[in-house]
Amino acid sequence: MKNFQEKVSFIWTIAEILRGPYKKEEYGKVVLPIAVLRRFDCVLEETKEEVLSQYEKFKHLPQESRDEILNRVAKQNFSNVSKYDFTKLLNDSDNIADNLRDYINGFSKSARDIIEYFDFEKQIEKMDRNNLLYLVVKRFSEIDLHPETVSNVEMGYIFEELIRRFSEHGEAGDHYTPREVIRLMVSLLFIEDAEVLTKPGITQTLYDCCAGTGGMGSVAQEYLKELNPSAHFEFFGQEFNEESYAICKADILIKGEEAKNIAFGNTLSQDAFPQMKFDYMITNPPYGVEWKPVENAVKEEHENKGFQGRFGAGLPRISDGQLLFLQHLVSKMKPITPENPKGSRIAIIMNGSPLFTGDAGSGESEIRRYLIENDLVEAIVAMPDQLFYNTGISTYVWILTNNKDPLRKGKIQLVNGASFYQKMKKSLGNKRNELSPEHIDEIVRIYGSFKEGEHCKLFDNEDFGYRKITIERPLRLNFQISEERVKELYNQTAFSNLATTRKKGQAGLDEIEAGKKLQQQIIDALYSLKDNKLYKNRETFTKLIKKAFKDHDLTIPAPLMKAILAALSEKDDTADICRDSKGNPEPDTDLRDTENVPLKENIHEYFEREVKPHVPDAWIDESKTKIGYEIPFTRHFYQYTPLRSSDEILSEIKELEANILDKLKKVLG
Repeated sequence: MKNFQEKVSFIWTIAEILRGPYKKEEYGKVVLPIAVLRRFDCVLEETKEEVLSQYEKFKHLPQESRDEILNRVAKQNFSNVSKYDFTKLLNDSDNIADNLRDYINGFSKSARDIIEYFDFEKQIEKMDRNNLLYLVVKRFSEIDLHPETVSNVEMGYIFEELIRRFSEHGEAGDHYTPREVIRLMVSLLFIEDAEVLTKPGITQTLYDCCAGTGGMGSVAQEYLKELNPSAHFEFFGQEFNEESYAICKADILIKGEEAKNIAFGNTLSQDAFPQMKFDYMITNPPYGVEWKPVENAVKEEHENKGFQGRFGAGLPRISDGQLLFLQHLVSKMKPITPENPKGSRIAIIMNGSPLFTGDAGSGESEIRRYLIENDLVEAIVAMPDQLFYNTGISTYVWILTNNKDPLRKGKIQLVNGASFYQKMKKSLGNKRNELSPEHIDEIVRIYGSFKEGEHCKLFDNEDFGYRKITIERPLRLNFQISEERVKELYNQTAFSNLATTRKKGQAGLDEIEAGKKLQQQIIDALYSLKDNKLYKNRETFTKLIKKAFKDHDLTIPAPLMKAILAALSEKDDTADICRDSKGNPEPDTDLRDTENVPLKENIHEYFEREVKPHVPDAWIDESKTKIGYEIPFTRHFYQYTPLRSSDEILSEIKELEANILDKLKKVLG
């Protein structure tokens, strides 16, 4: 974008003025709000005098009514009735702090609310105290930020690049998504919708639940205008970062759109648009960021509302909330009705974790299961790594819809776009790669063709599902009454607890003594059978010791009997199978295993083929079977590279040795 870096560099030189009283990470507290003020100032410059003239006529009216009139005069959704602007502020350097406050207070409510989110009053006082305020205002007055000079999209670039510099260590995915990535996401979002691209005067809604500075909305609107100049997107967004929210709302205001469409707050705990559904949704949620701060609200909604709320499908682990944002977007889809046959489309970019993290039955797997079984996932596109400013990780664009094209019904398309990139001439943080327009076009072409190829695979929904079956093997134990095994009794909780008590005083001492006496009686009864014989049938051995206890007038409760048998037993592959009261074999938990069987395969046929030949005594515990879903994206595009032959390697080693000897001879003369 022409002169983009020049503008950023100029503003950065202003930020450098703050060095000393401000740390580098604090520059944004000054630069971002003043940049917004300067942009407002440039927008209102043309109508400033007329607004001031009309203000005298209407200043007696309530603010809401007055704002409405003066906004029309200003030809914007905001206005300013202060006599000051950036030029006039410089005429009185001694009182610049008070005059700047007067200027800010002169804005209509919609604009003033935006500045308040920057908490700028503290910075005015601090800069004034350090003799920096006049200099900063003067430098900003030298740059023209009028939309005719700096478009909204370019201004978004500037803001996000400044935020990147001010927040080098921000969370991955926070604030900014490279514009070429958004461009690709928007292209994929509209690929199946000819109507919105061609129908004159059509109005659609677009929603971003992690709006940042509004970049995704701006690029989507710009793209639509290119294809259909008469179409209109009404943009809605919610943002939790105060600075980003203020910038996004300022951008909306300058565009002449409804500022109320941009809401502040955490989307997961407080949905700002609870009753609304949207035509299109696009977002870049934070990656790998824990949702503990909103845990109570999210769990309460999940437990109390189920699928009537947003998180009915499940909850991911607390360390990563990406799939919560995805569920939130799905809840905003317009249902298919005769009045609205189109439904909704979603484009969301996430890291690899939502593809496969979580075993069958886990929150992540259950969320994937819900999305896939309801045929909502249209495609997933793998992106190159090192695309983002503050993370080099690989990312994936998910496209979801509740109204798939007939050809795509029951199918999921995987597109491997990881190799479509070019190296940047100069890195921006971790961003070393970028998508060219040609790369975007090629990925969109592959996506739209819906044909298998080197970079595209097509799957049935069921291909990503599996049954996790539990394989049990029988418990086999031998038993022996030996000194070593009898000592093991004291390591059994039920036996050792006989000689403990919660009572105090003499009563407690008496209970302990009685317990020790019982322990010894049990041991004596067992030793009465001591013959060092090895028993390989639990039922036979159990009858034997029960008779011994009866002969010694001992009544042994079931938990204690279980502990005694455990102490006197060892695992033995040659022993008889231990069975329950119904004659069924008992499982050996140490030998328990699991197998993931594809949904398309019969679990019993799989078991007979893959398990039974190796462990003939095994069986499936069908009560433990769980259904899981995962999308092993990389595995489907893996290409095996054969290892070089030993002869080839040996030949290369000999060649290197000869080369080294040759060089040594030259060195040694």
